Parts: sequence; structure tokens; C-alpha cells
Amino acid sequence: MKALRNTWRRSARRPASIFGLAVMLMGTTTSFGDATVDLKIYNDTADQVVVTLYDMNATPPQPVLERQIIEGFAWFPASVSPGIDGNGHVRWSAETTGTSFHRCGHRERRKLTGDSMVRIFTDSRCRNP
Repeated sequence: MKALRNTWRRSARRPASIFGLAVMLMGTTTSFGDATVDLKIYNDTADQVVVTLYDMNATPPQPVLERQIIEGFAWFPASVSPGIDGNGHVRWSAETTGTSFHRCGHRERRKLTGDSMVRIFTDSRCRNP
């Protein structure tokens, strides 16, 4: 009877250790294996703007939105790749589409988590090349 109990214990440990390993791996893929960080690119002005957004975690940095028109006070979805810390890192530039009162803006944002709102605004004069 004692030998039967020891055999049962040995066989019970193996599935438990495999199950524990599977749970640990699932946690790892959730933390580090996310394919993208989903963002909302929000036009914080009443004007229609043209936005270019770069994923700075990509090597080399890649455009995610290129000259995307976003209406006033509207948002547009975008997905970027996560960095080592699991967060997004973007750089954006925007300009108004109208010819009068032409304004521009640009910023860089780090540590963006899923469903973060990236506020786009045009608060400065545009530089002439």
C-alpha cells in the first residue's frame, strides 16, 4: 500500500509541475509578448489636422500614420510596438489643413500603455523649410 501511495505522489507531481510551467509561460506572454500597444490619436483642436505618427520602438523608427487627416475633436486608432518595458513610444507632428492661421505642432510621448490617448495639437507657427 505504501509503494502505491509513493507512485501516486510521483505521478501527481509531474502534471502539477507541467501545469505550473504552463501558467508561468502564459503570464510571461501576457507581460512581454503583446504584439502591439493600441492608442487613440486625439485631435485636441477644432481644426482639421494632418498627422504623421512614428513608432519609436521600431528599429528603425517606422511611420504608423502618414499624413492622416483627423477632424476637429476626433480621434483615430493606431497601434505601435511595445518596448522592453511593454510600453509604447511615439513621436508625432501635425499641421492644420486651412490656409489661414496655419499652425503646427510636434511632440514625443513615452511610456504609453494600451488605450492611451495621445493628444495632438497645433499650438505654434510652422517653420518654413
